[in-house]
Amino acid sequence: MVRDRKYPRHRGLIVGNYCHDVLLRDDVVVAETLGGAVSFISAVFDGVLVCHNSISKVGWDFAYSTHHEPIVVPDSKTTLFHAHFSSEIDGDGHQDRILKRVCACDPIWPSDLPESRFNFGMAVGVGGEILPETLEKMLELCETVSVDIQALIRDFDAIDGTVKLVDLKESGFYHLLPQIGFIKASGEETSSLDIEEVRKLCCVVVTNGKHGCTVYWQDEEAQIGPFPTNQVDPTGAGDSFLAGFVAGLVQGLPVPDAALLGNLFGSLAVGQIGVPKFDLRLFQRVKEEVQRRKMQCNSYSEMKAEDSKLMKVPGFEQFHASLSAAKMISTCPVQECQWDLSISPPETVDQPKLFSSPVFEETVQTIDGGKP
Repeated sequence: MVRDRKYPRHRGLIVGNYCHDVLLRDDVVVAETLGGAVSFISAVFDGVLVCHNSISKVGWDFAYSTHHEPIVVPDSKTTLFHAHFSSEIDGDGHQDRILKRVCACDPIWPSDLPESRFNFGMAVGVGGEILPETLEKMLELCETVSVDIQALIRDFDAIDGTVKLVDLKESGFYHLLPQIGFIKASGEETSSLDIEEVRKLCCVVVTNGKHGCTVYWQDEEAQIGPFPTNQVDPTGAGDSFLAGFVAGLVQGLPVPDAALLGNLFGSLAVGQIGVPKFDLRLFQRVKEEVQRRKMQCNSYSEMKAEDSKLMKVPGFEQFHASLSAAKMISTCPVQECQWDLSISPPETVDQPKLFSSPVFEETVQTIDGGKP
């Protein structure tokens, strides 16, 4: 495919608002962090050196510094989510989570997007900030657009802001699916779409937590194995997965290998509270393994032409093992901690198409009795 020489190779456009995230366990605040999918994605992209622009909006009260400056809306507050966890453990060993949007910043309008061309785009809204006309504009600007389905199907209870899911066909975005390259959904979110229908329109990637992910495209299907981890905070796992997945694609990996890279970063994200901090040695090792795998895949494709987009190129299991070894390099101490935050003080964490085809205010108890 001929690329537009006016913009750098692998330049991406990431669209979605930054957020304030408050984590509560049994209605007690245990952490306050930077949130929003763009923050998790940028953490991965900055580390693996994927060039990108981000378009995000925040309010006058935005509490964090970021490497990619957002648009400040002076008469609005920053989008705020409360994630309520219960002490009870489910069958998978995780706490149940109820997510509530407490307040919302302005949506991102088509006019907020830059008038330039991009190799790839990512629509990753979390609070209803991406509109159908905004996604349509992204599809015009970007060669390939990957979408997190939460940007399309989330609805919010008018009384308490609890996140609900609507059917994809009723979302106002369904007619754009044939133009989307990839759509990512969690296992829970698949109840809002008919995978058998959607996979005929675009590639669907379903994340399944500790079971890895499954990729669906036309009549093909590929199960991609996980990387074991201790879950501390599930927030941002899907965002980090999508970042790793897209990073793999723009580096030239086949779809199954890119999904494996997504699983790696998703597993790293859940091991920390808020936006993860990665060991620089991890990034270096991952980049080396990706380049080695890319050369291996290129050599194989020269020997054997395949139409299958989801074929696992020989050496896939070795690539999985190499990434598992790379993961062991990470030495961030918080990655080893368990979800036993009830005795900890509130924590504020300051964070820094590839296929060529078609508010609610509520009073919250804090441990020290103050306001979040």
